[in-house]
Amino acid sequence: MPNWIRCRHQGEIRTGILAGERIEFHTGDLFDAPTATGDDAALADVELLAPFTPNSILALWNNFHERAEAEGQTIPATPLYFMKPVTSVVGPGVTIYRPRGHAGRVIFEAELGIVIGRECRDLSVEQADDHIFGYTCVNDVTAIEFLFEDEAFQQWTRSKGFDTFTPLGPCINTDIEPAPLRVLAVQNGETRQDYPVSDMIFSPQQIVAMISSYQTLVPGDLICCGTSVGARTMKPGSEIEISIPGIGSLVNSFDDHAD
Repeated sequence: MPNWIRCRHQGEIRTGILAGERIEFHTGDLFDAPTATGDDAALADVELLAPFTPNSILALWNNFHERAEAEGQTIPATPLYFMKPVTSVVGPGVTIYRPRGHAGRVIFEAELGIVIGRECRDLSVEQADDHIFGYTCVNDVTAIEFLFEDEAFQQWTRSKGFDTFTPLGPCINTDIEPAPLRVLAVQNGETRQDYPVSDMIFSPQQIVAMISSYQTLVPGDLICCGTSVGARTMKPGSEIEISIPGIGSLVNSFDDHAD
C-alpha cells in the first residue's frame, strides 16, 4: 500500500514512500516511475510538506446525498465544481490563517482528494482508475461571508482561495479503493464530520470521467470531492484534524494573523 509523502530533510525537499516509521527516498517525477535512491530517514527527523504541488485544483459542491437533502438542494446532473489557486496549498502542521481584515466565519470542510496521474480526455468511468494516481486528505477552507458578499455573483474562488486555505496530505495512497472509505473531521478532539464516500452523488471514478469530458486533466491535477454535513466554524487557536483511515490524518491549527 504505497503512501507517497514529501518532506524537508536536512534542508532539502525530498519525496519518498512511507514504510512504517521511515521514509524510503525516491528521485524523479512522482507521476513518471520515480526510482529509489537507496537511502532513507526516520519520519521523526523530517518536516512533512504537502505530498505534491498540484498543477490545478478543482473542487466539487453538492456531491453528497445527505447534505443535499439536509440543505434542500437538488441532485445535479453533472459535477458542480470551481477552481482554487495552487497558492492556497499548505501541508500538515501549517497554520490556517483568517484573511486579514476579515471578522466573519471561516469553516473547515473534510474532503477526499483525487490525484490525477496520467493525462486524460473523454474517459469512460471504467477507464478512470487507470488515470488516478491516488487519494489524499483535503481541508477545503472557506471564508463563508465572502461567498455571498455580492448578490449578483457567488465568489467561490475568492472565498476558498486565500493563502493556507487548502491544507493537503499527509500522503497520497496509490493503492486504495475509495468506495469503502469514511472521511472524518475532528475539531479540538470532538468529531464534527464522519461520512461515507459511498454517499457521493458522483463517485471518484465518475467525477474524473465526467470532468475529463469538459477539459483535459493532467498529472498533478487535484480534484476535491466535496464535503457532507457537519462542517463548522473554526475559532482562533483551534486544531482541525482531517482523517481518512488508510490514508492518514492531516492536522492543522487555525488562527488570526499576528499583524
